[in-house]
Amino acid sequence: MSASHDHHHHPRSTGKTLFMALGLTTVFALVEAVAGWLANSLALMGDAGHMITDSFALGIAAVAAWLANRGATRTHSFGLGRVEFLAALLNSVIMLVLVAYIVVESVVRLLSPEPVEGHVVTAVAVIGLLINLLVAWILSRGEKNVNTRGAMLHVMGDLLGSVAAIISGLVISLTGWVKIDPILSIFISLLILYSTIRLLREAIHALMDGVPLDLSPEEVQQAMAAVPGVRGIHDLHLWSLTSSQASLTAHVVVDDLQQWPSVWEAMRDLLRERFGIDHYTLQVENPDMEPRCDTPHH
Repeated sequence: MSASHDHHHHPRSTGKTLFMALGLTTVFALVEAVAGWLANSLALMGDAGHMITDSFALGIAAVAAWLANRGATRTHSFGLGRVEFLAALLNSVIMLVLVAYIVVESVVRLLSPEPVEGHVVTAVAVIGLLINLLVAWILSRGEKNVNTRGAMLHVMGDLLGSVAAIISGLVISLTGWVKIDPILSIFISLLILYSTIRLLREAIHALMDGVPLDLSPEEVQQAMAAVPGVRGIHDLHLWSLTSSQASLTAHVVVDDLQQWPSVWEAMRDLLRERFGIDHYTLQVENPDMEPRCDTPHH
C-alpha cells in the first residue's frame, strides 16, 4: 500500500486588473457617498454602499491572489489563500449592518419625506454608471478566473444600482416626488442583501470544509472509478483551499498494483482537465484489503 501526492500549484497573477478596478471603484464609492450625503439622497448613498461591496470583493480577489503567490510557510502548510474566505465573512457582516441601516432610514424617509437635490443625484449617478462600465471593461480584459467572474457579477449588480439612482434623480428633478428616493434605496438594498447572503453562505461553507459548490463528490467518484484498472474508490473527501483551488483525498482500489503508475497518470489528467483539481492525495490499495465504504464523504 502506498500513497501518491500531487501538490501542484499554478502561480496566480497578483491581479493587476483587479487592483486597477479596485482603485477606480473605491475612489468613486467614496465620492458618491459624500455626494449622497450632501444631496440628502439615500438612493445615492445606497449605490455607494453597493460600490463599496464591489470594492471589498475586488480587494479580496486581489489580496488573495497576492497571498496565494507566497505559497506555503512553516506555520501555514497550505498557504494563505483561505484568507479570502475570512475577509468575505467579515465583509458580509459589515454589509448586512449597512443594509439594515439603509432600510430603516428609507422607511423613516417614506413616513417623513425630506428634500433631495435631484440634479446632484442624477449627475453623480451618471458618472457612477460610466465608472462601472469602465471597470467591467477592465475586468473583461483581465484574468479569466473565479475571482474576476465573481467581481464581474458585483459590477453588473452595481450597474443596476447606478441606473436606479439616475431614475431617482430624474424623477425628483422633474416631478419633485422625493419618495422615489427611499423606494429605490430599498430596491438597491435588496440587491446588496442578495449578493451579501450568497457571499456569506459561500464563505461559511468553505470555512467549514464544505464541498466546492461547483463540484459533485458523486460525479468525481464515478469518473475516477471508471478509469481502466480501477476497481473502486472510497473515503473520498473534497474541500476548498481557496475560491479557485479544490483539494481531494481518496483511496483507490486497483486490480493490479503493478499498474498503479499508469492509473495514477490517468487520475492526474482526469482530475486536472475535467474537474480542475490540482491538489490531491491518492492512497492506492489492492482488492484483498478489509471491507470499505464506497460512499463519498460530504
